[in-house]
Amino acid sequence: MKGSENKALNYQGYSLKDSQLFIEKIPAAEIARKAGTPVYVYSENQLLKNMEEFTSNFKDSTGGLSTRVLYASKAFNTIAMLELVRQAGLGLDVVSAGELYTAIQADFPMDKVVFHGNAKSTSELVMALENHVGTIVLDNLHEARKLKRLTETMLEEGSLDKDLSISVLLRVNPGVEAHTHAYIVTAHVDSKFGVLCSDLDTILQISELFNQDDFPVHFDGFHAHIGSQIFDPEAFKAEIDVMCKFIVEFKKCSSMKVRTLDLGGGFAAWYTPDDQPIPIDLVCNTILESIHQAQKENSLHLKNLWIEPGRSITANAACTLYRVESVKHTPNKTYVFVDGGMNDNIRPALYDADYNCDLAQRMDEEKSEKVTVAGKCCESGDILVKEDYLPAAMPDDLLAIYTTGAYGYSMASHYNKLGVPPVVFVKDDQARIVVRRESLEDLIKNEVDERLI
Repeated sequence: MKGSENKALNYQGYSLKDSQLFIEKIPAAEIARKAGTPVYVYSENQLLKNMEEFTSNFKDSTGGLSTRVLYASKAFNTIAMLELVRQAGLGLDVVSAGELYTAIQADFPMDKVVFHGNAKSTSELVMALENHVGTIVLDNLHEARKLKRLTETMLEEGSLDKDLSISVLLRVNPGVEAHTHAYIVTAHVDSKFGVLCSDLDTILQISELFNQDDFPVHFDGFHAHIGSQIFDPEAFKAEIDVMCKFIVEFKKCSSMKVRTLDLGGGFAAWYTPDDQPIPIDLVCNTILESIHQAQKENSLHLKNLWIEPGRSITANAACTLYRVESVKHTPNKTYVFVDGGMNDNIRPALYDADYNCDLAQRMDEEKSEKVTVAGKCCESGDILVKEDYLPAAMPDDLLAIYTTGAYGYSMASHYNKLGVPPVVFVKDDQARIVVRRESLEDLIKNEVDERLI
């Protein structure tokens, strides 16, 4: 975006005044001064708005389907975030003991929790049972048998109430590929996730394990997921068509009821002008219209329809603020070096992800210099922004990289012994730290010399 166009105005939650970037009603520079850099900064109002858009639009006006929006917490999982999710009335998708523990600490209602994952440990399944999560999504036959054995053992020991009711969904692979980066497509036939729809014998074995009226864990339906950053609503229509036809084939071979269909996530976010996410109201309406049509064509009567947005709720609600340390000119590039890097945002290195950026205190200046923003990690691939236009940057400038609210904090590492940045929530003219910056002492607090054997 060479010129004077302000990229920040493509995002809600940001405004400009006297060449300064404001996050809600607070100057970004003031947040950086108080919290230090790097720092993840979230607009609380934007988070709530994004969630409200999903909950208000994903409702079946006919009353035939009970709909549920589950927040995919892998995108950004902290106590403060899950408290907002609870406040907004969403359900919750977790994939580990750590994510479940955070939900417990956030006092999240366990009946609205869905436990995902393709390699759940015994301790994680026990934790899910002990805390009475509402739904467990099984990935394969081995895991299903393990859950059955654990449930039977806990019933015999008296550590599990026989009147408890936990639903089981089976993740199936519909073979529908969304056109996204190869590393984040999850529905191809060799995916590590789920059982192929064509493997009906295995699917029947799994479902029959939980077909006892007096057993606290019972089969309730299917889950599918076709990828991430999906820009074409036809992908969801294809998923629904395949899944409904699959359910018809399943019902021909089984007397079990299929009450619930979870369509997964994949709802896209806006990172650069090349991205054209499907508006939330349009994608929700497309899904609801498609499921009604597919049910009618296939004579199905599903009771519950779920979706799992994550990135599309959190990504555009946050930016990361960095301090420019130095600028270097090579024959073909101008590098702007900042005080963070791939340790706080691995996505460019991992997925070749694109981002936009600005100098947060020089917003009205002409953006005449093409730059590459690089981090301080000892890797050539430590690039945060491959290419963007800025005013001629100088040391100590404040740089904002947009749309970092999903998978920045969640995927942060200690590479090069760098601490994870703090997380700040901003609402109107108030800002609060919800995750503190890791100190040098934090980095070695678990390093011990304890005899094991």
